Amino acid sequence: MKIAMQGGRGAFHEIAINKYFSGYQYDVIPCISFNELFETLKNGKANYGMVAIENSIVGSILPNYTLLRESGLKILGEIYLRIEQHLVALPGQKLENIKKVYSHPMAIQQCREFLTPMRHKGVQLIDSEDTALSAKWISEEQKKKSAAISSRLAAQLYNMEILAEGIETNKKNYTRFLVVSEEKNYANHIDGKKLNKSSIYFILPHEQGRLSEVLSVLSFYKINLSKIQSLPLVGREWEYLFYVDLNFDDYTKYQQSLNAIRPLLSELNILGEYVKGNKAFETTGIK
Repeated sequence: MKIAMQGGRGAFHEIAINKYFSGYQYDVIPCISFNELFETLKNGKANYGMVAIENSIVGSILPNYTLLRESGLKILGEIYLRIEQHLVALPGQKLENIKKVYSHPMAIQQCREFLTPMRHKGVQLIDSEDTALSAKWISEEQKKKSAAISSRLAAQLYNMEILAEGIETNKKNYTRFLVVSEEKNYANHIDGKKLNKSSIYFILPHEQGRLSEVLSVLSFYKINLSKIQSLPLVGREWEYLFYVDLNFDDYTKYQQSLNAIRPLLSELNILGEYVKGNKAFETTGIK
């Protein structure tokens, strides 16, 4: 089976794939962007996709919600990864000799505390499109006195040495990834599964107190909202679209709750029903 991901080999998306699909045989299809990832899935060039959707520091990745909603693909599952960043360089390089550090802007920001003293010493921080691709480029070009911020997996794939481990400022930095696929794989996926989580979106009419009514109904059926994200609807003044994650213990009551709120909404759609991931901070270290 083929699994699409955003980023180069060794990216955190690949680590999420390795963990979620452990025990299966698969090929990874790297994609330059999330747009390319969804196109790859829609064109049938991959069976599944791994998509980052939320980070504990920067919040929701809103463009990916839009891509998912407009694609018609379904969520099959989720996985949480503790994000560990490492400073990597060519074998034999020394930390004190590094003059340039390359990585994705988000990774650089996540490692600001470690990088600030280096910057004060004249080290340049250079934005790139991807953490793993930064390590790959340094390896291929044999760039001495240069380092990348990347995963341990990327260091291994591109024969780089780790100069400093765990340089991220926040040690509870984690990312939530979604496993997505087309409808037929989703139908096979839900058979016999003990479902306890779903992701939906709905549109509210512009009426006073309507959101409160919806939340009251969900509470009555003992449905827990683990996430709610609102976005204004372009071209429809004062109407909002809400992305909501629901946790439940009783699937029948969950279905009843959706039937109960439908009359209160302008639109309701299910992005996926699945088994919720473990929220423990899983390490991404590949030993």
